[in-house]
Amino acid sequence: MDAISLERIKLAHPKVRAQLLKDYTDANSLLGKGARLRLAYVYRSPEEQTKLFSQRPKVTNAKAWQSIHQYGLAFDIVMLYDNDGDGKFEEASWSMTRDFDKDTIADWKEVTNLFKSRGWSWGGDWASFKDYPHFEMNFGFNWQRMKAMIDAKKYTIENGIKYITI
Repeated sequence: MDAISLERIKLAHPKVRAQLLKDYTDANSLLGKGARLRLAYVYRSPEEQTKLFSQRPKVTNAKAWQSIHQYGLAFDIVMLYDNDGDGKFEEASWSMTRDFDKDTIADWKEVTNLFKSRGWSWGGDWASFKDYPHFEMNFGFNWQRMKAMIDAKKYTIENGIKYITI
């Protein structure tokens, strides 16, 4: 398991935190030795989102509070590979076709299928803008509704993060 990902899971919305930990653990168990799943983002502050939105080349269409990450209900993935077997996982990859364990199923597909089967919505299924590393569980709320809940103070605060009431 990846210590960085485990720390990031602690920032997920309390309603999904335990499930995300279980699903993350189960996804890693599908991968062969030398491959590991990392959660690149879980919670992302509005300030971080603004910085990403301003970045060029463009990496996101979402301004602050328009991303489900600001509500702790989304995560992005990246695959880590230990190419030389030294245990250091020196390569980060977003390849959707690589099959490191040679089980005839791409690592990305194994992970994606698991998360989708557990109720996570995948950005690769979106009709317009495809966001292949992105998963979310929004409980039927769009970002506008979530932001309205923040504005109406319908949230709890944990470690300085506002989590909407679900």
